[in-house]
Amino acid sequence: MRIALFTDTYIPQVNGVARTIKRLVDHLEKRQVEYALYMPETIEKLDRFESNIHTFASLPFFLYPECRIALPNVFKLRQQLTSFQPDLLHIATPFNVGLSGLQHGKKYGIPMVGSYHTHFDHYLHYYKLQFMSAWLWKYVKWFHQPFERTFVPSVETMRHLQKHGFQRLALWTRGVDCERFHPKQRHRSYASNLLPKDKAVLLYVGRLAPEKDLATLVAIMAQLPQELNEKIQWMIVGDGPSLPEMKKQCPTNVTFTGYLKGEELAAAYASADLFVFPSVTETFGNVVLESFASGTPAIVADRGGVTEIVEHGKSGMICKAGDVHSFIQAIEHLLMNRSKRAEMGYEARQYALTQSWERIFDDLLEQYEQVIFHHKKRHLA
Repeated sequence: MRIALFTDTYIPQVNGVARTIKRLVDHLEKRQVEYALYMPETIEKLDRFESNIHTFASLPFFLYPECRIALPNVFKLRQQLTSFQPDLLHIATPFNVGLSGLQHGKKYGIPMVGSYHTHFDHYLHYYKLQFMSAWLWKYVKWFHQPFERTFVPSVETMRHLQKHGFQRLALWTRGVDCERFHPKQRHRSYASNLLPKDKAVLLYVGRLAPEKDLATLVAIMAQLPQELNEKIQWMIVGDGPSLPEMKKQCPTNVTFTGYLKGEELAAAYASADLFVFPSVTETFGNVVLESFASGTPAIVADRGGVTEIVEHGKSGMICKAGDVHSFIQAIEHLLMNRSKRAEMGYEARQYALTQSWERIFDDLLEQYEQVIFHHKKRHLA
């Protein structure tokens, strides 16, 4: 089986899609599946040269400067794919690299699958671009229509797409590395140097951008009762266009770390008492699962894929989206109840242990094989 992957985001970019595709590539190598990866050129170079990784010149995307808009060389791409002879194209993103793969698959009759990672329609509200909604859905439906299957990360996302007329949807959930993200990372030197020993740590991890509903997060910080606020230290892990404004608006008990990776990120998760994540735009919510693996219960909004990870009252709390008072009540309840918090942290870790990347990726490879088999069967009939 030979797989050609097309993505408009990949490491070293820091986002859930890039990390998921990197894990998929690692799994293909582990299972000795031949693959070719097509992606935009990035400012930061990859750690090592790979002959099966092909990059295109690129420019920054105005809504997401960390991400790049590729300028594919279609003639070079055709030569590379003709040489590689893929059995299947997996197209992960609906931008220029993905479009190039789509065009090639349609032209040469190669079976294609896609994956849906981002609710771009939810983003429009935060950037005052709601007038583009009808056009966006028309484009996304057109883009996914030729795929034999479109993989989605959660049942919530599947239902959202079904409402808009999508067909041939299949579940491809997300896993977590429970060795890297582990309660034993608590109080590693990095986190210990940043955080006061006598305060409860409330953590947010993610892109600092309007679509993460950071306005709700800032309002929570501002409206917490003074006597409780004095016992709290916030830790904000991430970067993005909202960072300067957040620094102006947030109280003094907030530590901004920028993006963290590896053991530093694991230490941040494990050293927190609660993970607070008000975003309503998540198709899944990888960061919530990483928090769970670290033994840290999460407080999340009641919209999006995160609601399929958190079991209310057992591994965390689910609050009404955008309701600052609801989030504050949950924070107060859990900070004043150490035993309940510890019990939730245990249950969160137990759930994370069931979410194995290896099982999830092996299931995806099985679905690849099914698509290839049925495509060949149709063409032999």
